[in-house]
Amino acid sequence: MAPRGTAAYDGLNDLPPLVTRAVSIARREGFANSCRPEHGRLLFALAGGAEVIGETGTGCGVGLAWLASGASPGARLVSVELDAGRAALAAGLFRGLPQVTVIHGDWREIGSAAPFDLLVLDGGGSGKPGCGDPVDPAVVLRPGGTLVIDDLTPAWAWPPMFQGQVDAARLHWLTHPGLDAAELRLAPDLAALVATRRWPAGQDG
Repeated sequence: MAPRGTAAYDGLNDLPPLVTRAVSIARREGFANSCRPEHGRLLFALAGGAEVIGETGTGCGVGLAWLASGASPGARLVSVELDAGRAALAAGLFRGLPQVTVIHGDWREIGSAAPFDLLVLDGGGSGKPGCGDPVDPAVVLRPGGTLVIDDLTPAWAWPPMFQGQVDAARLHWLTHPGLDAAELRLAPDLAALVATRRWPAGQDG
């Protein structure tokens, strides 16, 4: 897991208003694990090309706020949060935005809104320790859809390692036969995986 999270927003004044509100909630609640601004800006950019956007692990809504701020008019966003209190806070933050839905429940409930053009696995489904088995991209993504996994430390070798062991989750996504995947270094201590679902044989975009 990359360090800092919510604290990384200290002193930043150039944030979308919705992100500023979400960060304020996270600070008030003592929630430290919001997505960092470097990753938020990536989500902002990717959201502009998606009509249906999903997220697991809403937290206090910081990542979802980046997505909603970057999304095109008419886009639909769904996020799932296991913690009831945080889910309620995030739902309140987005109450005035009918295109955004926050669900309190297990991450697998994101499947009810699939398939997605963009799915951010900030909680369950990433295959990282404590996050459950990796989600099947053929089930949750449209062909050409994008999967994002954040909160990684940059890899410096192959196979990718973490804490002295092969990073099985990262290796799973980078070698998945149904995806074109790459690791993007967002800061010296922060990386994200971005993967696109391949088109089935005989189809084109």
